[in-house]
Amino acid sequence: MSHDPNCIFCKIIEGKIPSRKLYEDDDLLAFHDISPWAPVHFLIVPKIHVVSLYDVSAEHQALLGKMLSLAPELARQEGALNGFRCVINNGQDGGQEVSHLHLHVMGGARPWARG
Repeated sequence: MSHDPNCIFCKIIEGKIPSRKLYEDDDLLAFHDISPWAPVHFLIVPKIHVVSLYDVSAEHQALLGKMLSLAPELARQEGALNGFRCVINNGQDGGQEVSHLHLHVMGGARPWARG
């Protein structure tokens, strides 16, 4: 499925829910997390609806590579100059709260101290 009408991230991608966008192209949207855990905390989400890492296949390799290669560019842009952390929560037991694949990018003063 390339879109889920009940998914909050799909609604953000469509512009039905506002976000503080950092980056957008045909494949990805990056926006600030609404409950940041770090001075720099944003999400990178694919515009196609992929539920989780469990649902990716070889056809998603370029998309995943694009997500990861965009992370350092945006982290530097947002001020995470001494490093950053990338996290993809996967499934309920992995702490995934929104069922749409997304990459958390967190930087600044020890963002992982909260969990």
